[in-house]
Amino acid sequence: MKTNSLIRAIFAVTLIVVFVAPYAVLGQTADIYAAIRKEGMEKSKILNTVHYFTDVHGPRLTGSPNHVNAAKWAANEMKSWGFDHTALEPFDFGRPGWVHDRATGLMLSPQADTLTFEVLAWTPSTNGPVAAEVANFVLPQFPATENPRVLQNPTQAELTAYFEKMKSAVAGKIVLYGQQTFIDQSTAQTPKRLADELIRCRMDPTKTPADCGPAGNFGGGGPQRVTPRPNALSNTQVRDQVDKFFVDNKVLLRINESQLDRGLVRAFNNSTFDITRVVPTVVMRTEDFGRILRLIKNGTPVKLEFDLKSHIVPEGKTSYNVVGEIWGSDKKDEVVMLGGHLDSWHSATGATDNAVGCATMMEAARIIKAVGVKPRRTIRVACWGGEEQGLIGSQAYVKQHFGSFENPTAAYSKFNGYFNIDSGTGRARGLSIFGPQEAATVLREALAQFADLGFAGVQATRSRNLGGTDSTSFNQAGLPGIGTTQDPIEYFAGTWHTNIDTYERIIESDVKASAVIFAAAVYTLAMRDEMLPRFAADKMPPLPATAATPAPTPRPSATPIP
Repeated sequence: MKTNSLIRAIFAVTLIVVFVAPYAVLGQTADIYAAIRKEGMEKSKILNTVHYFTDVHGPRLTGSPNHVNAAKWAANEMKSWGFDHTALEPFDFGRPGWVHDRATGLMLSPQADTLTFEVLAWTPSTNGPVAAEVANFVLPQFPATENPRVLQNPTQAELTAYFEKMKSAVAGKIVLYGQQTFIDQSTAQTPKRLADELIRCRMDPTKTPADCGPAGNFGGGGPQRVTPRPNALSNTQVRDQVDKFFVDNKVLLRINESQLDRGLVRAFNNSTFDITRVVPTVVMRTEDFGRILRLIKNGTPVKLEFDLKSHIVPEGKTSYNVVGEIWGSDKKDEVVMLGGHLDSWHSATGATDNAVGCATMMEAARIIKAVGVKPRRTIRVACWGGEEQGLIGSQAYVKQHFGSFENPTAAYSKFNGYFNIDSGTGRARGLSIFGPQEAATVLREALAQFADLGFAGVQATRSRNLGGTDSTSFNQAGLPGIGTTQDPIEYFAGTWHTNIDTYERIIESDVKASAVIFAAAVYTLAMRDEMLPRFAADKMPPLPATAATPAPTPRPSATPIP
């Protein structure tokens, strides 16, 4: 009898383990997701983080003290939240930093007025206030036979002849460079939200891009193919010769047009990063540029005054990524990462690009910590430097820590995905993961319950092309980088790299929803028994022909934050 009773007891326990325990785990997971929602929606710290990144630390140009100070603040903030480890990890930026101090620009005649512009980064200061009449320099270009709207560069003889013609006109003057861009005021504004049916189609693994209509935020097709003009100079050759011509002829200041509507200005950098090779340069709003150009074309002299002050930061050659970790338990040596880039351009305070991205991912990890989850795998937040100059920080990090499929480090096989966000304040509507369809399925199923927040699904990609944002640094290495499709709001149509990229552009409800979605996604990957499915070795997509496959270098020494 006792034997039969024992057998029945063992059988009952077995039934519980086989049939009941999985539902208990599912119930626990559902409870965690509910706790993540509550914490993220009711106790969010995102806006405080964005405030410190933008209002307190301001523009965070790579190589600048602002960027370093913002990185230190982020590390200390994550430590205050109870993260197990935070640090600044150095990488070689390869050029000195540059800081914009102040700038004024005035029209003196024919009317007194204040001009709207931004200074081009890595260009020199003026020698105090400089005032002069304006000359217009228009590079000689020639319409292509196949498409007159495509302009082709001059030959060396043509450019040299134009230089000779313009020497006396530009010497000692302020130069307005080029013609005004035509902006069609009848064009409709870009919608702020992705239609539900559109994003669901794009995230449907059974659909092709052609099924869902035009994609992307930049508009249609690629450049028109035309027959190359014989002996035409390259863009780089033209750029270098024009820069030298202006320096040699002591041009006081160069004015480029913003080419944007509604007073927006987008200023990048002198592409050589060498202030000795260029004259002081500003990018002016189209409206002021057009007014000045119309005046001088109609025979009315224009006199302007500018006073620009900036300085070089030699120690900026070393820049930093910020990392913060919540250590795992039984799978501590395996890591799930999430992040965005902390550096920004200098025309505004870099709120939508990309303070809000770093804030969202820091918040997602904070939520997991706050709800009391003890992750099995280590969760690592990264806020990158050097993204705006070509993903420099994330590329250095991936190479140093993980290597690549072709040249892996010991940690390569322990990597379990990197989530990235970098397209403004719009909420996360879908994800794209480098890997087989099975990898997309894992996340699609886990995040399906967030459809009420606008999340539509996950798609898989095979592309190892580098570019656009930091998740592609992981993709290129053959690792599961996970990019985000977001509601556009006014990102590419307004705030992207412009003088209005400020705290005021952040939509609180959107960024809270995104943080909740990422917290749930990271929790899923941190707790699963298995790692994300990856491409089998014989199925790994090849590197693009232009991609290098360097051997991994040793991990740099991190700077712990006390």
